[in-house]
Amino acid sequence: MSLDITRFNAGWLAAWSAKDVDKLLGFYSEDTVYKDAQTAGGLAGHAQLRPYLEGLFAATPGMIYTPDETWPIPGGFCGRWYCAIDGGGAMRGFDLCLVQDGKITLNEVYVHMMPSTAG
Repeated sequence: MSLDITRFNAGWLAAWSAKDVDKLLGFYSEDTVYKDAQTAGGLAGHAQLRPYLEGLFAATPGMIYTPDETWPIPGGFCGRWYCAIDGGGAMRGFDLCLVQDGKITLNEVYVHMMPSTAG
C-alpha cells in the first residue's frame, strides 16, 4: 500500500478533533460505508454521513483524538487512538479502514470509555 497510513490517520483524527465536517468528508469516498455503535445498520455515502456528523458534533463536547498505533491490513489499515473529552472523561478506540485511491471506503469504529482517574 503506497498510502502513508500513519500520516493519513493523524490528519484524519485531527479533522475529527476539529469537528470539521467538510475536511473529514474529504477523507471518505463518496460511496463510503461508515459503522459505529450508534449506527446499527451503518451509513452509506456522504449523503448519510454528513448529517450524522453534523448532529454528532453538535451534541458532543470537544474531543481531542490522539493517534496511538496503526497497522497495515490488506486494502487498508487499522488504527488505535485515545480521546480526551472536554469536561472530563476519555475514550479509547480502534478503527478498521479500507482505503481505495486515498479515500476511506469502509470505516468500522470500536470504542470504549476509559475509567476515570480523578478522585
